[in-house]
Amino acid sequence: MHKVAIVGRPNVGKSSLFNRLIGRREAVVADFPGVTRDAKEGMMLYQNHRITLVDTGGLWSGDEWEAAIRQKAEWAIEGAQAVVFVLDPREGLSAADYEVADWLRRLGIPVIVVANKIDSQKHEVYLAELWGLGFGDPVPISAEHARGLDELMDRVMTHMPDDDEDVPEIAPIRISLIGRPNVGKSSLLNAIVQSDRAIVADQPGTTRDSLDVEWDYGGQRFVLVDTAGIRKKPPTAIEDYAIQRSQAAIARSDLIWLVVNADELGDHELKLANLAYDSGKPVIVVVNKWDLIPDADLKSTERDLNQKLHHISYAPRVYTSAINDYGIHEMLAEAMKLHDKWQSRVPTSELNRWLEVWQMRQAVPNFHGKKLRMYFMTQVETAPPTFAIFCNRAGFVTRAYEGFLQNRIREDLALAGIPVRLKWKEKGPYKRGEKSEEAEA
Repeated sequence: MHKVAIVGRPNVGKSSLFNRLIGRREAVVADFPGVTRDAKEGMMLYQNHRITLVDTGGLWSGDEWEAAIRQKAEWAIEGAQAVVFVLDPREGLSAADYEVADWLRRLGIPVIVVANKIDSQKHEVYLAELWGLGFGDPVPISAEHARGLDELMDRVMTHMPDDDEDVPEIAPIRISLIGRPNVGKSSLLNAIVQSDRAIVADQPGTTRDSLDVEWDYGGQRFVLVDTAGIRKKPPTAIEDYAIQRSQAAIARSDLIWLVVNADELGDHELKLANLAYDSGKPVIVVVNKWDLIPDADLKSTERDLNQKLHHISYAPRVYTSAINDYGIHEMLAEAMKLHDKWQSRVPTSELNRWLEVWQMRQAVPNFHGKKLRMYFMTQVETAPPTFAIFCNRAGFVTRAYEGFLQNRIREDLALAGIPVRLKWKEKGPYKRGEKSEEAEA
């Protein structure tokens, strides 16, 4: 696998270039410095070569994050075949640019100087100063207008080794960690991958963009997505946009880890649980900082969790501590188990045998002497498992009876722990056009 790191001082357009090269808006972009803090990975394909791009935070920023960002940038460069050093020549070289250049020379990795924001040939007069950095001919580009990207990638490929060997592609399981700010998502991610991949601080809002980290566990590839903490009312526009990015990450995920603090569970967690519930993805409730709960309060804390998260009671719980790695393996093992169930399919013959049993076990709804009649059941989708039930009147289905069937499907069909959907379709003399009713749990 090829790897290329993108580095530079703050606000030179590193994230804009990253988004352009991978072909989608993965990194948050804003007109002020300090937006990117963690090292963010993305995959691109160029001339049949798969390349891992790593976007890094602004180096030599002069703020409280400078040391942590440099540490993440050093990780990004480790194992890279080349470094793309992004500059803004229209502003002239700054002291920070020279600091970054000296740092890169000490690392001894091939460096490609990129002059960003060169929107036309008339701006190329700004390139002369960049020769003095000692890294050779700068490549003029405009990330905003997609100018010069082919020339840049051609230069990058001169540093890439041959990779003619076919590598089998195993689809990874994408898991998003969601939770309120400062709940410990980044600490859990670091504990899982056994590396300080995400910046951790006591200050809420440290993570400002979703961070994808690839990880292998038991032969299964994972992409773990550390999302920005979701607040009730984001104080800044950048945090509001980061929340939108978190929601987009959830939509692209296969599973969700809903991270909650054992000693801090309120209305905000209920809203996050609803967000996870509405996604239709399997949810694992990760109760973090469990080691801080006194033994005398364990049972009462569990009861409180059960009451407040009753509407996703089907979701399994894992009790963890990022400090001592307690529960980390259980998080991954449970995710693999749920992912298999989420994609499972039940034979139609088995469904209809169980449908008869369920009708005998629980009386069907009866409206003014008219009973709900269920004729046939089949699975119409996977991920999540979705079942269509053909009946005489969809309007006769009560919420209680629907919940009974959903519970029976999970328990009797070995689908415990995952959401299932029901679609009610009318058949026979009461059928009214294409009307159908859906339920999800």
